[in-house]
Amino acid sequence: MSNDVAVVIGVGGMGQAIARRIGSGRTLVIADFNQATLDALAAELEGIGYDVVPHLVDVSKRESVAKLADDAAALGRVTHVAHTAGLSPTQASKEAVLAVDLLGFAISLDEFARVIAPGGAGVYISSMSAYFAAGSLPAEVTESFADTPTDDLLELPMLAQLPNAGVAYSIAKRANQVRVERASVAWGAAGARVNSISPGVISTPMGREELAGESGAQMRGMVEASAAKRLGTPDDIAEAAAFLLDGTRASFISGTDLLVDGGTVAGVSASGLLG
Repeated sequence: MSNDVAVVIGVGGMGQAIARRIGSGRTLVIADFNQATLDALAAELEGIGYDVVPHLVDVSKRESVAKLADDAAALGRVTHVAHTAGLSPTQASKEAVLAVDLLGFAISLDEFARVIAPGGAGVYISSMSAYFAAGSLPAEVTESFADTPTDDLLELPMLAQLPNAGVAYSIAKRANQVRVERASVAWGAAGARVNSISPGVISTPMGREELAGESGAQMRGMVEASAAKRLGTPDDIAEAAAFLLDGTRASFISGTDLLVDGGTVAGVSASGLLG
């Protein structure tokens, strides 16, 4: 076993697929807020030969993420970081969505920039909804997401004006893309890379919950407008993550977002579905 460490934060459908894809031959740290989910996945992966270290984490608390980063670094060289933790609009209030999907995301970028090994890489999960939000945000708001110190993010005045969790989710995901772009400078100073992935509608428990909710019909219409005309799978995202984390194949890629949506954003734009 090498002394390289891969960290996967958030072990829902996408996190589990990424863990299986990148964890072989490395110490695999899996982190989540849910102890039962962690225990079940750790037992499953250990049973098929992975070297697994489960770790409870609350991404909305800096001290919790800092401990995760430090504990991972104590195990070896942190070469791979995949952050998938997030809440969907059907799962939580506006405030909780912002605490996890905006603040927690930014905290993770900060803390793992401290411990990422030279030659290492991170991939952070945003959402295709960021592309729909981008056009409605004034340039100064987008800049505020890039420039505001992480611990002050939730104090941005525009966040108090967001009407519901759905809008908060889209705005947070756009902020994620901007934060990754800016964070690539700090990660680069450590000799590492960081990128984001914006998935489309993915068939995970969270995705299926959204499909069954108020926005389900609209989401199905968006999928039908796409080139792929199907839901994405967790493995679709895991393959994209593995590519971006690969220091040979993706060595010249940092600070950007990869849209993995089966052509949904393009299809919706061409059809005027949201216009």
